[in-house]
Amino acid sequence: MNRSVQIALTALTLFLAAPASAHEFWLAPSTYRASTRDTVEIAAFVGTGFRGERKPYATSRTLRFTMIGPKSIDLTPAAMNGDLAFTRFIPADDGGCVVAYHSSFASIELPADEFDAYLRLEGLTEPLKARSKLGQKAGPGRERYARCPKTWIAGRDPGRLLKPVGLPLEIVPLGDPEASTPLRVKVLFHNHPLAGALVRGWNQRLAHGTVPTDAAARDSVGPVAGSRTGADGIATLTLDRPGEWMLSAVHMIPSADRKEADWESLWASLTFIRSR
Repeated sequence: MNRSVQIALTALTLFLAAPASAHEFWLAPSTYRASTRDTVEIAAFVGTGFRGERKPYATSRTLRFTMIGPKSIDLTPAAMNGDLAFTRFIPADDGGCVVAYHSSFASIELPADEFDAYLRLEGLTEPLKARSKLGQKAGPGRERYARCPKTWIAGRDPGRLLKPVGLPLEIVPLGDPEASTPLRVKVLFHNHPLAGALVRGWNQRLAHGTVPTDAAARDSVGPVAGSRTGADGIATLTLDRPGEWMLSAVHMIPSADRKEADWESLWASLTFIRSR
């Protein structure tokens, strides 16, 4: 059994025992491929196992909301606070576009055992080791977290997806995710390669064509791919089925604001489709 499969199976086992607080956050377009005549709607979901609850747009939590196509466009002026649709737009061309979002920090506190289980689930070995050394003095898990999701609406120029957009934690494919098997991705932390990050992948069948199924109505699934990044920040994932994909990675460090939290985490995700 190769290392990627072992990691995926371990992540699946942990997923089945996951605390309710361990949630992915992702952007979901109304279609994963669009022309200059199509209106694309972007929604956001939070949940587990690629099943989630639709979240309203929050102006107070948004630091960046951008579409990158033939040029970069700030989407925040058109976004409405409380709207379940983060934005609607018509692509400028058929080359494809990336939509990226960055939230401000929010805080949570969990009992020690739940927080440690969550660290194991997400593969956050360094914070887990630090808490283990403290023993009972570690106390409850005080964390502040921020979200860094991207989605790819595919087009004739996949090179648009292969460039970093500057999120503080970011998953950057090194090849067209619709065609590359296996797929190599680079994880960047403040634009520098991040070693040791666990990148996991979830898969769902599409409703029809390039339209995703309703994330609030489908069943939760475990990750079907997983790999840690090397010293160069690169992980290799085996994506062996068609449909909607979400890749995610989490990075946690000691909090810069110790009054608010002991730890701070960044959650990156990338959604896209594969036809095969």
